[in-house]
Amino acid sequence: MGLQEKLDAQKKELESAAPKQAIDIMHKATEDLKASGMADKAKTIGDKAPDFSLEDYRGETVNLYEKFKQGPVVLGFYRGGW
Repeated sequence: MGLQEKLDAQKKELESAAPKQAIDIMHKATEDLKASGMADKAKTIGDKAPDFSLEDYRGETVNLYEKFKQGPVVLGFYRGGW
């Protein structure tokens, strides 16, 4: 099973288990995001990331372009526990 099929199966499972009101809210938020045009501005494969600095889990500042000098970089963003 490919990634898209796995994502589709997960979505179907979620939508069958979650309350209808929650699903309606998520669908509305998705449509609002699409309508805003913000999704069209998102970076995609091959786009150059802007340089930025953030603190890592130790509280040390890490700069993206400085990391690039050491080799390939994989970014992971964690939204936190809700």
